[in-house]
Amino acid sequence: MSKFIQPDISVLDIESPLNLHFSISEIFHSLQGEGLRAGERCVFIRLQGCSLRCSWCDTAYALDHNKGGFDMVGEEIVLKIEEFNCNFIEFTGGEPLEQVNIYPLMTLLCDKGYTVAIETGGHINTQFVDKRVIKIIDMKCPDSKMSSLNNYDNLRLINAHDEIKFVLASRTDYQWAKQIIDQYQLSNKCSAVLFSCVFNQLAFADLAEWILEDRLNVKMQLQMHKFIWDPMARGV
Repeated sequence: MSKFIQPDISVLDIESPLNLHFSISEIFHSLQGEGLRAGERCVFIRLQGCSLRCSWCDTAYALDHNKGGFDMVGEEIVLKIEEFNCNFIEFTGGEPLEQVNIYPLMTLLCDKGYTVAIETGGHINTQFVDKRVIKIIDMKCPDSKMSSLNNYDNLRLINAHDEIKFVLASRTDYQWAKQIIDQYQLSNKCSAVLFSCVFNQLAFADLAEWILEDRLNVKMQLQMHKFIWDPMARGV
C-alpha cells in the first residue's frame, strides 16, 4: 500500500492533460446523492481501480485495476462532460487518486470554470490536489477493515470547502468517528462532516438517535440516489 500514499507527480506532463490516459469505469449524468450538494445535477467520472477492499464497498465492479475499465484520454473526457451542459463535476471510483494523471485534469477543469469535486478514500496524500477542488474524504471506520490505512495527514490538509465523510456500520464505528472529529477538530475546519449508514446494515433511526443524543455537529445523509433508483443500479 505504501506506493499509493505519496503520489509521484514528477512523472506528469502538466502542460498537456488532454493527452493523458485514464482507466475509466463509467461516466454518467445524475443527481448528486450525498453531501452539501445533494440533489444537484452532476457529471460523475468513475475511475477504475482501487487498492482498498472495504467490507461494505458498493462499487466492487470498479476495484480491479487490470480489468473492468476502458481507456480514455483527457480530451475525450472533457468532450463527454461538455455533452451534459452541467457545471458540477465529481471524480470518484474506485480510487481516483491512484491514477496520478487526475491531478492536472482536475486543474484544467477548474480553469475552465467547472465546480470540481473528488471523492477519495483517505489513504493517499491529497496535498497535490488543486486547492479549488472540493475534496470529499471518506475516512475508513473500523468495520470497513481498512481503517489502518487511513492517511491522517489529509485531515491537516483540508480546506474550508472540503467535506469529511464517515460510513458507519455499527456503534463502534460511530464512537470511533466521534473520537476522530474531536481529535482533529473537524467541525471547525471543513464545510461539513458527513455521517452515512452502511446501507441495510445500520438502521437510519439508530444513527439519528445517537447524533441527537450526543448533539453532534454533523450532517446525516441517506444516499438519496439509492431511494430514487434501485440501490444496486449503476450509472445513477
